[in-house]
Amino acid sequence: MTTTVFFHAHPDDEASGTSGSMALTSRAGGRVVVVYATGGEHGTVPDDLGEGRSLADHRRQEAEAAAVVTGTARVAWLGYVDSGMTGWEHNAWDLSFHGAELDEAAGRLAAILDEEDADVLVGYDWHGGYGHPDHVKVHHVAHRAAELAARRPRVLENTMNRDRMREQIEAAKAVGIDPGFSPDDPMDDGNPMGLPQSEIHHAVDVTEVIDVKRAALACHASQGDVQEMLQMPREIFAAAFGVEHYAEPGRPEGMVSALPFV
Repeated sequence: MTTTVFFHAHPDDEASGTSGSMALTSRAGGRVVVVYATGGEHGTVPDDLGEGRSLADHRRQEAEAAAVVTGTARVAWLGYVDSGMTGWEHNAWDLSFHGAELDEAAGRLAAILDEEDADVLVGYDWHGGYGHPDHVKVHHVAHRAAELAARRPRVLENTMNRDRMREQIEAAKAVGIDPGFSPDDPMDDGNPMGLPQSEIHHAVDVTEVIDVKRAALACHASQGDVQEMLQMPREIFAAAFGVEHYAEPGRPEGMVSALPFV
């Protein structure tokens, strides 16, 4: 049985980015583990949070519920605090993930890799897909943790296919729908979104579990951006989120469609 550890910056990142792959891997008999670097402390505060309860507490509960939906066997937390967007004062706060010492953070993740005897570790591409400081940190921590682990896992990087997104946006515009953004626009760190298709190695078709992916997102319904995704009609949601992409450093150029985790 293959064990895959999906490493994400905040609760709900897994739902939009890798939950389809997680569900398919679990259904195929693989062990799925999700690790969150932070509690997502700078997310949307719901009206029904309740007195004496933190947003991190609420989002942990949402993450546990999403794990049930995807068949994830274990949910783990590195214990850092959400760093906020690029340039926010929170980047330098105590315990912020962005400011964490690399080997310390990687050591925490490596300990989980060793406990699980992980075969595969999934992080993010070199700029975290869209430049969020915590997402960029995930990239560096994942690769260092793989080096520190007792048995080095195979490392893949979750990303967005910039060329596919551009084609979808152009198709939408052709029928009178303007999404209002381009993947070529500068994101949080000034770079365009995701990676060009030429740098991506795996395209995982998750349309057979697209309702599972939508249900996993619904578990994180406290978050404003998740609400926007859930408002999409099913066919548009499937077109936008029905393929999950991964780069694999060191692999020859060329994209394949097989599930890479089993």
